[in-house]
Amino acid sequence: MRMRVAAYALITRGEGDAREILLPHWNEGGMSGWTLPGGGVEPGEHPADGAVREVKEETGYDVRLTSLLGVDSAVVPTSLRGDEMQALRILYRAEVIGGELTVEVDGTTDDVAWHPLSSVRQLRHVHAVDWAIRHLHDAGSPLR
Repeated sequence: MRMRVAAYALITRGEGDAREILLPHWNEGGMSGWTLPGGGVEPGEHPADGAVREVKEETGYDVRLTSLLGVDSAVVPTSLRGDEMQALRILYRAEVIGGELTVEVDGTTDDVAWHPLSSVRQLRHVHAVDWAIRHLHDAGSPLR
């Protein structure tokens, strides 16, 4: 079984009913959906550095990580490569400190946008988005 370590950022703006979440649109190997900004950590790279790098690549924004929100582990029976894989996902809270919203070129994302939190359920999105949003509503929740 392969293991993939990835780091993601939960980035929101606004308050109350106007609160929005930043989501890139993942499109790879015939699969797609809105996801969290982030991705695979490079060998030797600290997960926090990987999250910051991936956010910049996928969204154009420079971010500052403000907290560690949780760690999730899931076994994916068949990955895009056709083999079993354990996905270890590290989630950080982050805030935008610079840059400009930009769609990634030549990557696995083909769009990026701010979405009202109230509309996320209607979007085709990956499980990790729901996991991250739960952290917004239950800051004292366990790491699983």
